[in-house]
Amino acid sequence: MHDWFLESKLGIFIHWGIYSVKGVGESWSFYHDSISYEDYMAHLDGFTASSYDPRAWARLFKKAGAKYAVLTTKHHDGVALWDTQANDLSTVHKTPAGRDLITPYVEALRAEDLKVGFYYSHLDWSHPDYATVWRPDEREKQDQIKKNRFTHPSGPEDPEAWEIFLQFHRAQLEELTRDFGPIDLLWFDGDWERDVEQWRFRELRSWLDQNSPQSILNSRMWGLGDYATPEQGIPVIPPRGPWEFCVTMNRSWGYQPQDTEYKSIEQLIWMFAETIGLGGNMLLGIGPKEDGTIVPEEVERLEGLGAWISGKEEAIYPTVAGLPRGHYYGPSTLSKDRKAIYLFQFGRPTMPIPLKGLRSKVKKISVLATGQELSYRFMGGAPWLNIPGVLWIDLPREYCDPVATVLKIELAEELDLYREEGQTITHNE
Repeated sequence: MHDWFLESKLGIFIHWGIYSVKGVGESWSFYHDSISYEDYMAHLDGFTASSYDPRAWARLFKKAGAKYAVLTTKHHDGVALWDTQANDLSTVHKTPAGRDLITPYVEALRAEDLKVGFYYSHLDWSHPDYATVWRPDEREKQDQIKKNRFTHPSGPEDPEAWEIFLQFHRAQLEELTRDFGPIDLLWFDGDWERDVEQWRFRELRSWLDQNSPQSILNSRMWGLGDYATPEQGIPVIPPRGPWEFCVTMNRSWGYQPQDTEYKSIEQLIWMFAETIGLGGNMLLGIGPKEDGTIVPEEVERLEGLGAWISGKEEAIYPTVAGLPRGHYYGPSTLSKDRKAIYLFQFGRPTMPIPLKGLRSKVKKISVLATGQELSYRFMGGAPWLNIPGVLWIDLPREYCDPVATVLKIELAEELDLYREEGQTITHNE
């Protein structure tokens, strides 16, 4: 795992495709028959990218505090945003946009020193050779599952057709990893409709390691990737190893104007703090309109998140997961040398802020953004038995950030926590 990913903390997830024309659900809308496949694909005629300004995107992402972005190069509908030679279903050949949209995205991100990520759907519900074989566990219970014509064969299985699809799949991945310079992250999706052997993911992993060694791979290769991708719900117990929490701003990944259920800036800040406090990254979704413009509600939230991050970067990049649950009732992070604790305090406290189980000697506590030093005291405990008391920190209301105040606790040595069940005090000093 590359250090840049572990240290990035925030990425932007861009769902942009023909589903943005009238704001229908990306791919799933025709899969679930809320719109016919024919009507869905008719959106090709309305996709113009007429106001597409990837440099403005990149500047906005950087202003938000993001370090990388991931763009849907091809969703489950099979429409590629680049001039793929594997077929002609692309924005170049089938839409008024009439051009490759990936190259300017890559160039814009690199110009702003942001890492480049590509989303790519393994499955392809438009490809004629995709729905030609069964997943083995479904093959044995065909009468018990709900069949879908985009996924399941309508007649006998056709292994030869599946081989043709795999050649197409590999050809597109070769284009993406060859034609756009070194790609930092490949964000796969759609692995669940075939098993690991049908996809030949072990073979693919070896090929990617050889041909795109700088690329980090997400987990959606039946676990053969580099990091986990919990979606929409923040983990209570973080995944083992590196991970990334992917989440929408409202309820939708792509542009859907009827969906006005946006999370507030304050809620997004809380989710971000929770995520990095558990040691993960947050991949925050946006859905540009068909012309390439980002809606004001999303711009406002990205700028608001960035405004809050400004002045607090030390508590975010590059830090590691914070205190285990129970020591402090809120998110926290640790400096990489584990000699500083950063507490994220939401709201204005009505009493001193408690922190349990800290054995390390405290040098100083301050408000990170302003440097204002804070008073504190330890109360209780049995230091002669190395049982710490509770650290109480005074945070006057006038020192508080409107959303979340970050406190910095500087330690004299590396963090040492009391993680025991407690014990009887058999002697006092």
